[in-house]
Amino acid sequence: MDEESTTSNLRVKWMSSNEAAERLGVTTATLYRFIDEGRLPAYRMGRVIRLKESELEDFERTCRIEPGSLSHLIQE
Repeated sequence: MDEESTTSNLRVKWMSSNEAAERLGVTTATLYRFIDEGRLPAYRMGRVIRLKESELEDFERTCRIEPGSLSHLIQE
């Protein structure tokens, strides 16, 4: 593997709050609540908040609903 491809694999993909909220399908207020609760890591860069795409993907995996866990919501 050459140096350029190694560097591109290590490059962080940053997302704005709006981009992250849109990807999750939530409002920015909800996104900020996830951040404030410590459920989603974020970084302040000057006056803006940025999120790492890889950490957003990790957060998405933690939100997965396990089969059989919603039986209390099913009305029969």
